[in-house]
Amino acid sequence: MHEKWERYINSVYPQAASFFIDDLNACLNSGNYVYERDVLPILCAVPDHPALEALHTSFCKITEGLHENVINCFGRELDIDIVLYVGLCNGAGWVTHINGREVILLGIEKILELNWYDEDSMRGLIYHELGHAYHKKYGSFCQQIEDRSRRFIWQLFTEGIAMYFEQVLVRDLRYYHQDKNGWLTWCEEHFQQIASDFSQDLPTMTATDQRYFGDWVRYQGKEDVGYYLGARFIHHLRHKYDLEELIKMNIDSVHQEYLLFIGSIL
Repeated sequence: MHEKWERYINSVYPQAASFFIDDLNACLNSGNYVYERDVLPILCAVPDHPALEALHTSFCKITEGLHENVINCFGRELDIDIVLYVGLCNGAGWVTHINGREVILLGIEKILELNWYDEDSMRGLIYHELGHAYHKKYGSFCQQIEDRSRRFIWQLFTEGIAMYFEQVLVRDLRYYHQDKNGWLTWCEEHFQQIASDFSQDLPTMTATDQRYFGDWVRYQGKEDVGYYLGARFIHHLRHKYDLEELIKMNIDSVHQEYLLFIGSIL
């Protein structure tokens, strides 16, 4: 299966399989996953999955006219490829650079596993990754950050930018693609507690014990609360800065603004 997948990925991006394999190996080398147990079954389930056609239909509908929508909302274009592929199983969306092109890779197997194949989920996924791509192209997305607390503050900021980008594209600043089963209402009711706990966790937070970012972690039983907090951070900053100013901020400025933001809540 591994050899078949390598041939497949080279057919999508010639001579690029090592790029994907290195990322997969980094995931496996963490010790938390085993290829035969955690990756292979998900890959093998894709061809016969009953929602595969629905996923493809949603993808086509959401990407139709997307280029024009971005220009209308932000006044700038994004020259980027959006590719549906059977990939690494460790991410539904990934913004990267392959063979001289900016690319958003969408992992079919992860999308199916998470049941994100309906139009609204696909819209949120693609728009969110476009937000990261916009930040990378026109802003200061890539920062050298040694301090661990500041790295998570930067993640909160960048995810907030991507969430805000989504909201502008759908023309609804209360839009969250995560809002299912009362998620948004719960986050709004617990906003102060989320902000307080995130701030208190910062000094000791690590990639393995953080509980705010990713479908695989939970904060009080809820997933993705860091994306809500990040969006609220950006909404707070929008009273002082426009989006083009925000995406050009460096970590020092973001850190100072984060302290003011938390101070205004707690």
